[in-house]
Amino acid sequence: MQFTDFWYIVALSSQLKPNMVLRRSLLGEWLAIFRGEDGQAVALRDRCLHRNSRLSTGKVCQGKLQCPYHGWMYDRNGCVIVVPAEGNTFKLSPQRRAKNYPTTEKDGYVYVRLTEHFHEDFPPFSMPHYQEAGWETVRVINRFANNVTNCVENFIDIPHTAFVHPGVFRNSRQQQLEMIVERKNGSVLVEYSNETSNLGWFSRFLNQQNAEIKHSDRFYMPNITCVEYNMGKNRHLFITSQSIPETENSTLVYTDVTYNYGIWNKLARLFVKWTAQHIIKQDVKILGIQGEAIAKYGTQFSHTPADTIHVFVESIRDAIASGKDPRQLSDQLVKVTFWV
Repeated sequence: MQFTDFWYIVALSSQLKPNMVLRRSLLGEWLAIFRGEDGQAVALRDRCLHRNSRLSTGKVCQGKLQCPYHGWMYDRNGCVIVVPAEGNTFKLSPQRRAKNYPTTEKDGYVYVRLTEHFHEDFPPFSMPHYQEAGWETVRVINRFANNVTNCVENFIDIPHTAFVHPGVFRNSRQQQLEMIVERKNGSVLVEYSNETSNLGWFSRFLNQQNAEIKHSDRFYMPNITCVEYNMGKNRHLFITSQSIPETENSTLVYTDVTYNYGIWNKLARLFVKWTAQHIIKQDVKILGIQGEAIAKYGTQFSHTPADTIHVFVESIRDAIASGKDPRQLSDQLVKVTFWV
C-alpha cells in the first residue's frame, strides 16, 4: 500500500469552471486541472514537454489545454494534438504525451489519484449527510504549514482546545473526561463520556439542558477526520476534514461542517461558517509554530495517555509510508481518563 493509492481532493467542483485551469500540488507532484470537452475533470502533470513551461499558466480552448510558451495543445489524455511551429507537417506521436492522472467527482469535490496501478480501489470518502434534507453544510479551505499527520491529530485532539481556543471552544476547567480509543481496520475510533457543557460559545445554544454529550472522533486512513456531536433532536453536527498533502510540510485542508439545527439551519449558516473559520485560523497558527519547531528539532514527542489517539494515527500512517497495509496491525482498545 502507498499514499498514492488513495483519492485526494484538488478542488471544489464549483471552482473548476469550463475554460479554467487550476494549479495544484499533491504529494509533491505539480498538477494542472481543467475540464475536458465532455465537462469531466482532467489532471495533467504541470509541465509542458517542449520547453518545460507550466501548463497551469496556459488556457483552456474547447476542452484542450494550451501551453502559454509556444502554444502546444494537449487533450484530456495528455496527448499533444497541436504544435504551431510544425504547421501542416505536424503528426501525432505517442512519444509526445504528458502524464495524466485519474479523476472523479463526489459530494461537490474534484478528486485525483496519482496512480492507476493501485494496491486496492479505495473510493472517495462519503461526506456525512451531504445535501440531505434537514441538513446544512458549510465548507472552508485552509492551508497549514505542517504535515498531514500533525494536522489530523490536531483535528481530533480535545486537550488543546481549552488553550488554543479558550472561550470560543472550551475553557480549562479540569473536568474529568473518559475516552475509549480503538485502532481497527486502518481507522482510529474514539468515544467520549462525561462531556456536558464545556463547548464555549456553542454551549447555550447546543446544550441548554447540560445533558451528556454524545461525542465521537474518527480517523480514516490515510487523511480523513470526522468529529460528531449529538446533543439530541436538531442539535447534531459533523466536522469532517480531508487533509491534502501538497508537500512534506504544506497541507491544504478541506473542512465540511454539516449540521442539523432544525428551524435554525439557514439562520445559523453564517455564524457556523464564521466560527469554524475563526477556530481553524487559531489551529493554523499553532500548527505553524509546531512545524517550525519540528523543522529545527525533529519529531521526538513526549506522550501522555491522552495522546493515545495520536499514537494510533501515527502507527497507521507510518505503516502506509513503509508500504504496509495498516489494516494488518493488531486491533487495540484502550480506556483513558484525562482532564480538560
